[in-house]
Amino acid sequence: MSNELIMKGQKAQEVSRKLMLLSSNEKNNALEAVAEALIKREAEILEENGKDLESAKEKGITGALMDRLTLNHNRIEGIAEGLKMLINLEDPVGEVLWMKKRPNGLQLGQKRVPLGVIGIIYEARPNVTVDAFGLCFKTGNAVILRGGSEAIHANTKIVEIIQDALMSIGLPAEAVQLLEDTSRETAKEMMRLNQYIDVLIPRGGAGLIKTVVENSTIPVIETGVGNCHVYIDSEADINMAVKVAYNAKTHRPGVCNACESILINKEILDKVAPLLIAKLQEGNVEIRGDEEIKKYSDKIVDACEEDWSTEYLDYIVSMKTVANIEEAINHINTYGSKHSEAIITNNYEKSNRFLDAIDAAAVYVNASTRFTDGFEFGFGAEIGISTQKLHARGPMGLKELTTTKYIIYGNGQIRE
Repeated sequence: MSNELIMKGQKAQEVSRKLMLLSSNEKNNALEAVAEALIKREAEILEENGKDLESAKEKGITGALMDRLTLNHNRIEGIAEGLKMLINLEDPVGEVLWMKKRPNGLQLGQKRVPLGVIGIIYEARPNVTVDAFGLCFKTGNAVILRGGSEAIHANTKIVEIIQDALMSIGLPAEAVQLLEDTSRETAKEMMRLNQYIDVLIPRGGAGLIKTVVENSTIPVIETGVGNCHVYIDSEADINMAVKVAYNAKTHRPGVCNACESILINKEILDKVAPLLIAKLQEGNVEIRGDEEIKKYSDKIVDACEEDWSTEYLDYIVSMKTVANIEEAINHINTYGSKHSEAIITNNYEKSNRFLDAIDAAAVYVNASTRFTDGFEFGFGAEIGISTQKLHARGPMGLKELTTTKYIIYGNGQIRE
C-alpha cells in the first residue's frame, strides 16, 4: 500500500478527533470562509477546469459527461451558495435522540455523533468535491476524496482553496484531502484502508459502484443506479400522466432519478398512449416498446428483456403494457434498482398499495421521480442517493453522515 495513502489515512483519523469536538458556530464560520474563498479565487478554478476540458476534448469526451465536467461563473456561485445553505441547516451532531431511566437509576440515552473518516470515490463532476467537503465537515467528519482523472486539475485546485481557507481561521487543512493519484490501483488500495477509513461512499456509474462493493474491506454505503419507473394506472388523470412521465424522462435524462421505463395499464392504453408517445417523440426520445405499445407508432423499437433493467441515462425509454397494479408492482420489484418509482392514479387505495408494496428508496404518488434529490428534499445538498437498506436510504444529507452512541449517566451503580 502506498505511503501517501497511509499518511493521508493517519492524518485524517487524527484530525477527525478534533473535528468531532467543533461547535456548530465554528463549523459554520469555516463553511462561510470556504464559500467566500471559492468565489474570490474563481479565476484559478476556471483556469484549472480549462485544462480538464481540453484534455477531455482530446480524449473525445462529449455530451453529458463534458457538461458535468464544465465549470463557469454561475456554477461556482451555485457551489458556494450550496455551502452557505448548509450553514442554515440544523447541525445533527450532539442531538440526543432519546433518554430514559432504568429501574436501577441509570439514565440511558442515544446521541448523534460523526462517523469519523469518510472516503469518497467519485467520477467527473468537480462540484462533488465541494459538496462532499461541506456535508462531511458540517457533521464533524474528516474526508478523503478520490475523484476521477477527468477533473483532476479542478479538484486539486478546489481542495487547495478549501485547505487554505481552513488554515486561515486556525482549523486543520487535513479535514479534506485529495488523492492526486487517480490510478485504479490506488483506488483499490483506498478500498482496503479500513484501519483509517470508517465508511466508503462510491458516487458514479454502475461499474464504479460494483467495483467498490466487490473490493472494499471498508463498510460501503451504495449510491444508486437509477432504473426508475412511472406506472400509469387505469384511474390516472391522463393529462397529469403525460406531463409527469415526460418530465421524469426528459428534464435531465442523464441523472439517476430520471425515468427509464413507463408502465401503462391496458385499460387506459388507448387514451394515454397516443398522447404520451407523441409528446416523447416531440422531445426526440427513442421508445422501446412491447407489441401493444408498438401499435401506436411505426417509429417504436422492439423492447427486449434487457431493456426492462437498463439505466439508459439518455433520451431512450422502455414502455410496457400491464394488466393491473399487481403486475406493475411485480415488474418494478423485479427489474427496478430500488431508487425512485412513481404511480399516477386518482385511486387512494391503489396509491397506498403502491407505496406499501414497492421496494425502493423513494416512492411517489402523482409526481415526477426527478425530485429524489438532496436539494429538493430540503437537505441543502447530498453526498449521494443510497439504494441500500442499512443506515441510510435515499438522498443522504447531514443526518446520514452521522452514527449514534449510547450515553449513560449513573450515580455509583455497580452490576451485581
